[in-house]
Amino acid sequence: MFLPEQEFSFGASHESRRIWGFTDTSYRLRADGQVEITGARYPSSGHVLPDLLPWITEVMRIQPPKKQSSPAPPPSAQIAKRHFNDAFIDQIQQILPPNHWSQDPEVCMRHGHGHSLEDMYKANYAGFTRIPDIVLYPDNASQVSQIIAAAHKHQARLLPYGGGTNVNGGLSCSVDETRLIAAVSLRRMNQVLWVDKANRLAKIEAGAVGRHIVAALAKHGMTLGHEPDSIEFSTLGGWIATKASGMKKNRYGNIEDILLQVEMATPCGVIGRFLQSIPPRESVGVDSASLALGSEGNLGIITSAIVKISPLPEHQIFGSLLFKTFANGMAFLYDLARNREQPASVRLIDNAQFQFGMALKPRPAGFQSWKRKLTKAYVTKIRKFDPQMMTACTLVFEGSMKQIAKEQSAVYYLARKHGGLYAGAANGKQGYELTFAIAYIRDFAMTIDIFAESFETSCTWTAAPELYQRVIDRVRREHLARSLPGIPFLSARISQIYDTGVTIYFYLAISVEGVTRPLEAYKALERAARDEILSCGGALSHHHGVGTLRSNFLPRIFSTGSMECQNRLRSALDCRGVFSTQ
Repeated sequence: MFLPEQEFSFGASHESRRIWGFTDTSYRLRADGQVEITGARYPSSGHVLPDLLPWITEVMRIQPPKKQSSPAPPPSAQIAKRHFNDAFIDQIQQILPPNHWSQDPEVCMRHGHGHSLEDMYKANYAGFTRIPDIVLYPDNASQVSQIIAAAHKHQARLLPYGGGTNVNGGLSCSVDETRLIAAVSLRRMNQVLWVDKANRLAKIEAGAVGRHIVAALAKHGMTLGHEPDSIEFSTLGGWIATKASGMKKNRYGNIEDILLQVEMATPCGVIGRFLQSIPPRESVGVDSASLALGSEGNLGIITSAIVKISPLPEHQIFGSLLFKTFANGMAFLYDLARNREQPASVRLIDNAQFQFGMALKPRPAGFQSWKRKLTKAYVTKIRKFDPQMMTACTLVFEGSMKQIAKEQSAVYYLARKHGGLYAGAANGKQGYELTFAIAYIRDFAMTIDIFAESFETSCTWTAAPELYQRVIDRVRREHLARSLPGIPFLSARISQIYDTGVTIYFYLAISVEGVTRPLEAYKALERAARDEILSCGGALSHHHGVGTLRSNFLPRIFSTGSMECQNRLRSALDCRGVFSTQ
């Protein structure tokens, strides 16, 4: 058997099976009623957050419980239920060594879910009605192709698995699936196969995790530059399959801008190219490799990719800005999008998220306490920024000092034009680094009867203000109509800018104390928000993908011909539905 500790162990660190992140990090409710962040992994680790629960009480008008609930073991009857296919298993044993597959119930359960709110609720409290029957760990692309051939021959279902970070239900196993389900984990296929510094190219296996790619390329003085919020755990194959975006899109592009060639194993053969070298661009008909982008495991298993890489930046400098209103910040971003001198990353948060960020800060002592008070007095009393309206923008500049200076000059000029106030490099760095630690708070919130999740969209510049407000208003109406406790917390940030529009990243939290069917209540609000987004012309997804969570909305965004084209493509590549629940 493949030991669970081996699969989820990286050096001295272990990934959690039940919740997001590493086992050494969590938000914990202390006996004195204050929240602390355990461990020492992140800059905020080890700190006490005395303002967090009082802030939740004030903003959501609820009284969080004084004790965290403990996750319940998943119902053993559900976990132990198996679907057998002796012919398939016999062939797998001929393809893979004995320690390259596992039927351990806990291992199978982890490979049957991602990290959506629904996934976490089921993993910790409700259990799953269907999970994979076996987990396979191929070493190479040849084994992947043989596994697919075996599944095709013996009518088994395959579930591609990368880092397990998806939040769209893409790893869910249908209770109606009667075939054996085999999760194919690419964790062993995690190597940077080669690096070509002269031509700025690298070939990387699809199972390589983001943080490991960063470390491996850094040894060559290079970087991929793709940094999604999930970079610590997500994989290259997952980025391609979901058509992902990263925090430094302005500098390095989205995944489709970085990707040059893909190898993807399918039931009808390997999709890929046989080239002596990799040209910068070709015109040779339909690019079959592009089928992998956004495929979400429905067509085959991505095994490797050739990507563009860049030299490590000489310098990295953080910055931050304050604006009197969200509209002022949006106007700044609009002008910035039309300026070629842009920072690698720029993020604007609304007032609700700004207030949330303040509640996540430990209280300073001594000189730092006086400094914060003086800063607050200057901002609110002298500069007349209203704490209930102001918003913040974090910036990351990368490159040579000459290049950074040029970008800073352009950015801060535009900021002043819109009434922006420089808020320092320290705040920018803290905001950027908080991205990783804050990911743990969703699962902590569940233990104090709060359900929270993020969802994203993209839209044109002119549609953004109305979409933002209408989504907030719609969720509040739906929450009130269902007589749910307290009031919902809904905030947003602009995480990407384009010539034609923006990405809006929403965060929704509701109290579910005493709610009979809490998951259904939350999902109803999220569906209402998604309905409103589409009504305002927003995208179904900017970078999270579709999965099962948003699949019902597809007929609203695609023509009948488009839907039929996709269905026929799937049938052509996978006539027996190896990668489909149908």
